[in-house]
Amino acid sequence: MKKNAAARPLFAVCVLGVLTAGSPAAHADPAQAKARALGHIERFVGRSLHGADQSYEMRDLVVDPDGTEHARFDRRFKGLRVIGGDLVVSTNAQGGLRDMHLTLRREPRVADKPAFTPAQARQTALSATAGAGLSARPELVVYARGDLPRLAWDVFLSGSDANGADVEQHLILDAQTGTRLDGWSDLHTASAAGTGRSLYSGNVALTTNSVSSGYELRDPSRGSTYTINLKNRTSGGSIFTDADNLWGNNTSSDTATAAVDAQYGTAVTWDYYKNVHGRSGIANDGKGAYNRVHYGRNYANAYWSDSCFCMTYGDGDGVNLRPLVSLDVSGHEMTHGVTSRTANLTYSGESGGLNEATSDIFGTMVEFYAATPADPGDYLIGEKVMIKAAFLRSMVKPSSDGYSSDCWYSGVGSLDVHYSSGVANHLFFLLAEGSNSSYGSSPTCRAGDTRVATGSALLTGIGREAAAKIWYRALTTKMTSNTNYAGARAATIAAASELYGAGSTQAAAVAAAWSAVNVN
Repeated sequence: MKKNAAARPLFAVCVLGVLTAGSPAAHADPAQAKARALGHIERFVGRSLHGADQSYEMRDLVVDPDGTEHARFDRRFKGLRVIGGDLVVSTNAQGGLRDMHLTLRREPRVADKPAFTPAQARQTALSATAGAGLSARPELVVYARGDLPRLAWDVFLSGSDANGADVEQHLILDAQTGTRLDGWSDLHTASAAGTGRSLYSGNVALTTNSVSSGYELRDPSRGSTYTINLKNRTSGGSIFTDADNLWGNNTSSDTATAAVDAQYGTAVTWDYYKNVHGRSGIANDGKGAYNRVHYGRNYANAYWSDSCFCMTYGDGDGVNLRPLVSLDVSGHEMTHGVTSRTANLTYSGESGGLNEATSDIFGTMVEFYAATPADPGDYLIGEKVMIKAAFLRSMVKPSSDGYSSDCWYSGVGSLDVHYSSGVANHLFFLLAEGSNSSYGSSPTCRAGDTRVATGSALLTGIGREAAAKIWYRALTTKMTSNTNYAGARAATIAAASELYGAGSTQAAAVAAAWSAVNVN
């Protein structure tokens, strides 16, 4: 059967808290930590690429049990946001510089004045995007994802496309010529005791909120996360309520059933990040996101949006897809929010593939964490929501979907981010489980492979819990917006060395697993 990419959901993506890693005894005053890090930026200009007219805003702070501080900054040049200029500064407990992580290659000095006007940028962006209900907001920025920083327009398109679906799209245009430089979407597609009869996870416990008329599907214990019913519209909606605190009927005939899956997925994802990684909510500020279910008509996708800080779920088209509210999809979508609040991996090129893979990795970990008999953990993405196909993506052999790449090659960044993610998905499976496991045989990549793995090298996994801790630490303390696969290799090896020791079995396994997917 000829594959039709438009018929396959990609789980679209559409973000300051202090994270204390490991021991709760590790604390730092954010203002003092910021001052220490800024001092290092200004002192070590060869590493930070700091120069005149540059300023910094701290977006995140992670503190290790030993007092090491990892301060994440966004950079500005003459007040202009520098896309690709963010950096992480690690300061040891004695106040000295430990490390810096950034992808900026040159100091971001660019021309002051654009030749291409904001009106021209707006019209160019609108002309390139289908949809009559769109607005375009140009922002003058420094685009520094390539070798040479340029003055550019970041045109943010928002509204509805020709089918009435939400649009939150960035188009990057050269501010001197109007040439398209890049583009990506901000829609990343994917206290009473109640009982939910879910569609995919069986009967589950829900924490709900007691109100005068009965109960509402709101969880006061997890940042007041709630779920609303869009009733097949694309806006509006109201929170689900119930008289007896018994929600859904395990089938789509009750509109509350999909709401149960979404609310349960939100709760499990919250618990996973809180109990495993010490993160309190997506933004690490104790505040919950919310869910919108029954979006549009026959909408065959799900997505996370930073602008609403919410997850949105379609009911599927009934031909290829069921309602997209499965547990791994929920974990996937919420992880897009975590990524946007930490590394903020730009949603194009290799960084976009890493963004998608991060969501697949932690969506999978959420599924394992829940350990529900109706939906046991596995390394398949979206297997519950597919009708004709067995899964949406596979981490065991990504190329088995007909689109994704098992191996890194020089052109992998030109693939759709959902397919270039296969390299990191494959890496994670090999690192966690090894090349032969109860989940299947995962061929390794031979030197010179372009996409499909055919090698037979044997790797031994370190376990998914250790692999996930390494990836999370790399994401939150080392990766930046423009990190590519080579940068991810360096970041995860450094993270493994910090967690388990330089030269440890885990650090060596990370290096071997990256080599097994052709990232050397």
